[in-house]
Order: sequence, then structure tokens, then C-alpha cells
Amino acid sequence: MREKIIYELKTLYRDDMRARAFEFGSGEESVCILGSLRGNEIQQTYVCSQLVKELNILEQKGAIVKDKKITVIPCANPRSINTEKRFWPIDNTDINRMFPGYDVGETTQRIAAGLFENIKSYKYGIQFTSFYMPGRFIPHIRMMSTGEEDVEQAKLFGMPYVVRRKVRPYDTTTLNYNWQLWETKAYSVYTTTTADIDEASAKQGIKSVLHFLKCIGVIDESVSTNAGYHSKLLWNTDMVNVRNTHSGIYRPVLQSGQQAEAGDLLARIIDPYTGEITEKIIAPCTGTIFFSHSNPLVYSSTAVVKIVPEN
Repeated sequence: MREKIIYELKTLYRDDMRARAFEFGSGEESVCILGSLRGNEIQQTYVCSQLVKELNILEQKGAIVKDKKITVIPCANPRSINTEKRFWPIDNTDINRMFPGYDVGETTQRIAAGLFENIKSYKYGIQFTSFYMPGRFIPHIRMMSTGEEDVEQAKLFGMPYVVRRKVRPYDTTTLNYNWQLWETKAYSVYTTTTADIDEASAKQGIKSVLHFLKCIGVIDESVSTNAGYHSKLLWNTDMVNVRNTHSGIYRPVLQSGQQAEAGDLLARIIDPYTGEITEKIIAPCTGTIFFSHSNPLVYSSTAVVKIVPEN
């Protein structure tokens, strides 16, 4: 294992910001694995730290295939982690909306440019990332439909689902999209949580990546990995969004990963002043709960639950 500073940003006060990378093997730039780009992505940093630990053990055993290099960057934005801000703390901008970056632009553009310059040549790019809405997911692989995505290869992670969605205009400045433009096969990995650590889904994320690395010939075939699931392929538009009418305190009844029957109670909305139940959220169909809102407060007309309906 070799540790290096992959990007450094000089600052006027306190310590400089440094993004640390851990390299395993040598030769072809095979796989880059990235953790947090945002300051609340604690689960993503944690999963990558555990991957560093596992890959270090595998390298010592000689299980990294010759002439293959794996790079893991657990956290590319330690300044936001340290200040507990999801976005860049000075101007509240999102680094993952700044790629491929601009080396003489605004701070987050320069961070994106410095990072991307070092990782754009990898054959495979794996990003542990988070959703814009607070909630808990079924672990899955998410892909943009750019015409360059490899759906069958995404199934090699052995996650329960592979979700595709059409590209929207603001997606063109994300890491995943730009990796694909530079001919990197890019995959976004979602575990259950973001701001807190979920051990079960963290272990699932680690196992899925190690299984993928074995399937693409980067770690030795003798390494024991668990394939997990035969991934179900779906579009994000296949899911049924369940929205609330009232704002208030959100109290879930069913969580992501659970089965719901049509008519089941999914959650309650409680008036924060009187304690009265103002709304009962009912499942409109039978299926698997893919996403469930997790914040204790909720605005009206929020997609609090996403259900994968039974065929």
C-alpha cells in the first residue's frame, strides 16, 4: 500500500486541505474508488476506509493481479467533513456539480479539476455517493443512461438492484458523467445511509466491490467473495413515488427493504404542536420499499417513499 496526496489546496488559515489516496498494485490504472465528495457522507468515507483495510491485506497476500493498480480515495473533501457542512463551507457549492473542473476558477471548480486530472484515466470508476433527499435506500448500483453505460457489467457487483435513469442537464457536471466522457466505465454505489454508519450495508458495499474486482480480473480468482444477489434491472421511473400532503413530524412505520401490501400503513405525519396525527400515508400498491424518508421533519408534497411494484 502506498499513500499519497492526490490533491492539495492551500488555505489562508488553519491547515491546508489534502485529499489522500491509497494505491494498491502497480501498472495499468485499472480501478479508482472514491468516497465522500460532500461533508455529510460519513458512511461513504467509512466504507472506503474499510476497503483500504481489506485491499491492504489482499496486497500483502499477493492477491492483486500483476500490472493492475487500484486507487482508493476515502474522502476528497475533508474540509466540509471537518466543518460538518454538506457542501463547500465558504460558498455552499457542491463539488459534484463542478466536473470536469476549471483550474483557475472558483474554489470548488479548482478542487474538481485537481481531482479529475488524477483520476480521469482509470478504466473503471466506482463512486460511493449519496442522494439529494435524506433517506434510507436498498443498496444498489445507479447508472446514467449516456449510451456508454455497461448494464451487464454493473450486475457483477451483486447488488439487489441496478437502477438506470436518463441524463438531466445538471448531470453533465457530475463526476460519474465526466468519467464516462473520458471513457471510464463509471458506477455509483448507494448503501443504506449517508450521515450515519450502517454496518450491514457497509459490509454489503465492501463485498460487492471486491466481487466486482474479482470478476473484472483485478484481484485474484482465488479470493473468496460473495456474489450476493442476481441484480434486478429497472429504470428510476419504474418506481412509484408516494407523497405526503401535510408537513410536520414524520414517523415511519415501514422501512427500506421491507415488503408493503397495497393499503398498508407506511408512515404517519404528526402535528408538531398538538401531537395529533394529521395524515396517514398508505401504500398505493404492493411491492418492495426502495427508499424511505429519514428526517424527523418533512415538507408537504415530498416523495417520502419509493416503491418497486410487483410485476
